[in-house]
Amino acid sequence: MRISIKSLAVLASGVAVLGACQHTTIADTNAGSNMAAVEASQTQSMINLKDVLDASTANIPTLTAVGYAVTSSQPGRSESQKRLMAIRSARMAAMRDLAEQIHGLQVNSSTTVIDLVVQNDTFRGVVAGTIRGARTVRINPTGADTYEVVLEIDRETIGYLLQTARQTV
Repeated sequence: MRISIKSLAVLASGVAVLGACQHTTIADTNAGSNMAAVEASQTQSMINLKDVLDASTANIPTLTAVGYAVTSSQPGRSESQKRLMAIRSARMAAMRDLAEQIHGLQVNSSTTVIDLVVQNDTFRGVVAGTIRGARTVRINPTGADTYEVVLEIDRETIGYLLQTARQTV
C-alpha cells in the first residue's frame, strides 16, 4: 500500500479522531439518515487511520518543499544582511509548503452578488501545523536577486513518527 500525503494528514489528526468519536443528536425528520451519515463518516475516518498506521514504512514518501525569496525586498543595512534575510524568508516559505503537504490548506472564501453581478470575491488560505525533522537540502541563488531553499523530511523521520503514533494508539 502506498501512503499518500492525504493519508499523512489523516495520521496527524488520527489520535484526535480516536479520542473524539461522539454521536450528534439531530431533532429533525431526517435524524436517521443524518445519524447514519455521521457514523459512516466516522467509520471511514477510522478505516483511513488504520490503513495509515498499518502501512509498511517502505512505501512512505520523502516530502520535499521549495521556498523562494527576493533579496532587494528584505530589511537590512547591508547586502549581506539582506541576503541572510532572504535565505531565512525562503526557508520559512519552504516550511509553509511542508505544512501544507502534511496538514492541508484551509481555504475560506466569500462572494457578494448584487443584482446577479459579482461585487466582491475574496479567498483566504490558512496553514497551521508543526513541522519536525525537516532538513535543508540546498540553498541556491537563482538569478541576481532571488534565493531558493529546498527542505525535505526523509522517510526515516516519517517512519519514526508513524511508529510513535502506533505506540500511542
